Amino acid sequence: MSASKPVMLEIESPGGEPRTVRLSSPDRVMWPDDGYTKLDLAQYLIAVGESFLRANGDRPVALERFPDGVDGERFFSKNPPRGVPEYARSVTCTYPSGRSHPQLVLDEVATAVWAIQMNTVTFHPWPVRADDNDHPDELRIDLDPQPERSFADVVEAATELRDVLREAGFDPRVKTSGNRGLHIYASIEPTHEFLDVRHGVIGVARELERRMPELVTTAWWKEERGEKIFVDFNQACRDRTIAGAYSPRPLPGAPVSMPVRWEELGDIATKDFTIATVPKLLDDRGDAWAQRGAVGDVRGAVALWDRDVDERGLGEMPFPPDYPKMPGEPPRVQPSRKKMEG
Repeated sequence: MSASKPVMLEIESPGGEPRTVRLSSPDRVMWPDDGYTKLDLAQYLIAVGESFLRANGDRPVALERFPDGVDGERFFSKNPPRGVPEYARSVTCTYPSGRSHPQLVLDEVATAVWAIQMNTVTFHPWPVRADDNDHPDELRIDLDPQPERSFADVVEAATELRDVLREAGFDPRVKTSGNRGLHIYASIEPTHEFLDVRHGVIGVARELERRMPELVTTAWWKEERGEKIFVDFNQACRDRTIAGAYSPRPLPGAPVSMPVRWEELGDIATKDFTIATVPKLLDDRGDAWAQRGAVGDVRGAVALWDRDVDERGLGEMPFPPDYPKMPGEPPRVQPSRKKMEG
């Protein structure tokens, strides 16, 4: 079968002049079980472009790319791919290893569509702004359910988490992960660096675990989580990202990580939000994240961490395996292995 001919997409730019993005192999099937193509993906992103940029623009972004569709090889691009258009911007980011290199910044829809030309499916923005990428302006918490837990269980945990965050002085908002979980965000002043924000997230997570001990866990090791919902505090680490709002996911049905209103949580199913359905839903219901909410002070969350350290003797939690050994970190040994070695 011969390759499909390229198509030229005309996309509005902030300056008013349209950008022309060349999309090669527009008929390439990206979701084999559903038949959605590369062109379908590009047209989806153009349709939701304003809301997508509002959530993910002006941030360093890693690209999760699938040259042969979502069932094939995947890899992450942190450096901007070759051939980046001249109007696209990048910013230098520093990683846990101490090394630095540039990452793409999405300032306009055309840049994001060009990333689709490079077979990007999922966009992973950092929780920082491009002009200050050492100080997060978003506090993000990923609720990751174990297989035995239902979406209703995740909603229950998210609702209690909303209360914990509000009590700490935040104005949280919520989106589906595009899979089985939920992502809770809160805008914060960019006054603290990543380790401080991570400690704040751990403080919030521990408080949620105390309130819902049968449902929620902060256990880093999977063998200790049981059938609970894991509060993934390490998503607050430098160079750790989650799928951006309105970003497609490489899963059957082409689901989308969809911002929703808190009052909608009990009435939705993640399968409702796909690249085929979201544009019309967005037109009908509006962007649930059109407003970022009041900007909070991360010190409200860090105070929960400090209380646990001072009053309960709790300390540092494990870091991701690719991190260097961090101050105060417990040994990176699975509990079962530790018992065997002991």
